[in-house]
Amino acid sequence: MPLYHLKITGVVQGVAYRYHTKMQAEKLGVKGIVKNEADGSVYAEIEGEEQVLQAMVDWCRMGPATARVKHVEVSSGKERNYQDFNIIR
Repeated sequence: MPLYHLKITGVVQGVAYRYHTKMQAEKLGVKGIVKNEADGSVYAEIEGEEQVLQAMVDWCRMGPATARVKHVEVSSGKERNYQDFNIIR
């Protein structure tokens, strides 16, 4: 299955972005991880069917109402066979 690396910038830490990302991923059936980065961005790896991944990327561009997403950088990666979606602390 395809895997995307996402770097989300803007006001995305301290606003429950990771929690809501996990909820949306579980709703869509997307597997992977999400974590805060030291530079204030959020990093995610998402894996699943192409159509579902595009829906997840579209959601990440909006984020939860508490966030102010400025940019989402997307790149392809090598399949990792994630079994679920986790928040990395």
